[in-house]
Amino acid sequence: MNTDVFHFDSVHGYRMRMKYARPGHVWEDLEDIEFLFKIGAVGRGSEGKLHPTAAGLLMFGNEYEIVREYPRYFLDYQEQMDETVRWTDRIVSSSGDWSGNVYDFYFRVYNRITQSIKVPFRTEGGSRVEDTPVHVALREALANCLVNADYYGPRGLVIIRRNDRITLSNPGGFRIEIDAAKSGGVSDPRNSAMLKMFNLIDIGERAGSGIPNIYRVWETRGWEEPVLEEQFEPERTLLSLSIKEIGNKNKAEKENNDKSAIRIGDKSGKQDAHHRVSHRSSICKSF
Repeated sequence: MNTDVFHFDSVHGYRMRMKYARPGHVWEDLEDIEFLFKIGAVGRGSEGKLHPTAAGLLMFGNEYEIVREYPRYFLDYQEQMDETVRWTDRIVSSSGDWSGNVYDFYFRVYNRITQSIKVPFRTEGGSRVEDTPVHVALREALANCLVNADYYGPRGLVIIRRNDRITLSNPGGFRIEIDAAKSGGVSDPRNSAMLKMFNLIDIGERAGSGIPNIYRVWETRGWEEPVLEEQFEPERTLLSLSIKEIGNKNKAEKENNDKSAIRIGDKSGKQDAHHRVSHRSSICKSF
């Protein structure tokens, strides 16, 4: 392949984000192809010509070019907010009305899954800061899903947003032990060049602290503990994030228990009253 596989609107969008994240960076004024070479999206072949790298193709390529190398490549985001319909909204990489690459998919999906996250009022330097630890954790979760996917694997990458839960599922097993990932300090991304590109726009990290941070934020927020698991035949990694507070669940359980206790009490009361009436009737008959 050569460099015409890139969707350059994606490249320019990325460059704008990097300029905002790292103002005055030494790569800021480079031509597009030279810039792509610096970030690892382009490499030089044995014949001396420039070609897209695997990470560059996935991040910035057009979908119809990506599937030439990754025939099973498929990105799928579904909103399932109504149980009466299969989905209320959907974004897929193969629709043909957008680039279909990983970079554009990330921001389309991130903006959707954070719409309902409440942002507390906070200012910094006189400007409102519309970001929370939950936003940071969701960025980490989404980036991890995309960076650790095996794009040669079957069934594609699927993200489902429901009223009370977000589920992220990608082809490919987890490359480290699940317990080690929860503990932190160990990092072994499947697509390290792609992770580097995300890092340059302040998304993701390489210190192995992403998963522990997600668990910590969810605990602080009072939501149910995230579920991180591996599936086999085929290999998949699944992260399930509840956005339902444990307190609400416990309150509902308490209310149900109270109602049950009242019903039992009513029944006992009626039985006692019936017993007392029967007893008085027996006494009256004896006279």
